[in-house]
Amino acid sequence: ENLPPTRDNDVKVQVRACALSWIDTKLLSEIKLEKDLLPVGREISGVVLEVGRKVTFFQPDDEVVGILPLDSEESGLCDVVLVHEHYLVHKPEKVCWVEAAGTVRDGVRAYTALHYLSHVSPGKTVLVMDGASPFGTIAIQLAQHRGAKVISTAYSLEDKQYLERLRLPVARVIDASNGKIDVAESCLEETGGLGVDIVIDAGVKLYSAEDESASKSQLLPHKHDIITLLGVGGHWITTEKSLQLDPPDSHSLFLKGATVSFLNDEIWNLSNVQQGKYLYILLMIPILEDIMEKLSSHIFRPQLDEPIPLYEAKVSMEIVQKNQARKRQVIQF
Repeated sequence: ENLPPTRDNDVKVQVRACALSWIDTKLLSEIKLEKDLLPVGREISGVVLEVGRKVTFFQPDDEVVGILPLDSEESGLCDVVLVHEHYLVHKPEKVCWVEAAGTVRDGVRAYTALHYLSHVSPGKTVLVMDGASPFGTIAIQLAQHRGAKVISTAYSLEDKQYLERLRLPVARVIDASNGKIDVAESCLEETGGLGVDIVIDAGVKLYSAEDESASKSQLLPHKHDIITLLGVGGHWITTEKSLQLDPPDSHSLFLKGATVSFLNDEIWNLSNVQQGKYLYILLMIPILEDIMEKLSSHIFRPQLDEPIPLYEAKVSMEIVQKNQARKRQVIQF
């Protein structure tokens, strides 16, 4: 309610939509950003109301979309926010507010995984685990746009049907909902025994089945399965921050010349301040612009829930923080 004066490089934005994403409180604690009250909602779209005197990219009435930085004191669930101009790009006229805010984060994750970490290219085979998730959907569409053959896993009948209805269907949907299908065997069969070039997991099982809960062990592949289905020179992109590889695991990866990369969508924010800002300008702005262009041309079709009114934001955020939301939650103003 009491915004500070607009600084030289600030853009004052009237928020029209804000997407809700899971808050990694452990990460914030590790980098000394944890506090009693955390701002919620960082992916925003809206209209520029005012710009600082050094702002060069925007002017009042421009439609914009962006991601608030990790150390932002502001919440995207505000009527008006102040954002540094380097965290915003123009929103195409054909893209609605909800789609813009709801796609930008998953788009950045997909680009990080498939462009910077694994260099997807035509003819490659990509396995996207849990492809019916909001992130999985965008990752599939980006891989297909780059000319890759995509295999995906589904964890329910609804997910399987959703993946089969995609505008560009995936080469194979592996139904892992009952825990009886061997994912590694299915991938090797699909690739003629060669294995896949790129795997993007949605978490992995680190131990034997008796050491983990039944529901978790039913859904997640074992790390050995992923190593088995990787092809020569393959890339394993993992979201498992506590991944532990034993010597036999490392030896298998060594024999294949395969790599393991960790997918952390905050890497652009975690460099030191100056380098982080430079990386953001140099790398993130083109990514954000490309995401918006692909939304505008319908290459990206996000997995969004119905727009949510502001008074339901608290309940929606609780669902997101418990990892129970199967579609991207977006608050519409």
